[in-house]
Amino acid sequence: MKRKLPYVVGVAGGSASGKTSILNDLMSRFESNQVALISQDNYYYERERQFQDVNGEINFDLPTAIDRESLNQDVDDLMAGKVIVKKEYSFNNPAAETKMVSIEPAPILIIEGLFVFHYVELAAKMDLKVYVDALEDVKLKRRIIRDLTERGYPESDVRYRWKNHVMPSYHNYLKPHKRNCDVIINNNSSYQNGLMVLVNHLKASIG
Repeated sequence: MKRKLPYVVGVAGGSASGKTSILNDLMSRFESNQVALISQDNYYYERERQFQDVNGEINFDLPTAIDRESLNQDVDDLMAGKVIVKKEYSFNNPAAETKMVSIEPAPILIIEGLFVFHYVELAAKMDLKVYVDALEDVKLKRRIIRDLTERGYPESDVRYRWKNHVMPSYHNYLKPHKRNCDVIINNNSSYQNGLMVLVNHLKASIG
């Protein structure tokens, strides 16, 4: 008997649009064996392989920053019913403790990250595309707070990267795909209505 493929969902949104909060909320509404989540963030190349801008600052907001071949292979393995083990991304902090993440195959497979629609080999596997949207000034405020409190980055650094790395990448590699997405979750203040539409749809997809 041929194995039933998972229902594959792509989730993307600009930096600080709220993807992580939405996905954590979504995952809490399912049993652990119903949904597998694979994150693009865990496939960053090492700092030494990253592109530097004209001021010598590393630009992590480029499609070439990600090992897309390994990401695609792991997606294929999960779709084939295999367990994958991956090192968890530590935001290029050499002092952070390395953690390994084990991902088990499940009826619903979520692929999330900034470039998952841009990588055509991934986009072609998706049954549903979800776009998390928020106003640019809202996202910037969230990023300043997050990067200061969680990562210790000064506001000047956040604003530099926002202007020179984050927003150019967003407009070049993510925003053009918005018109082709099936679900748009607006998250300027609350994402609950959009999330419930998605949750109900996914529950129906697995019966």
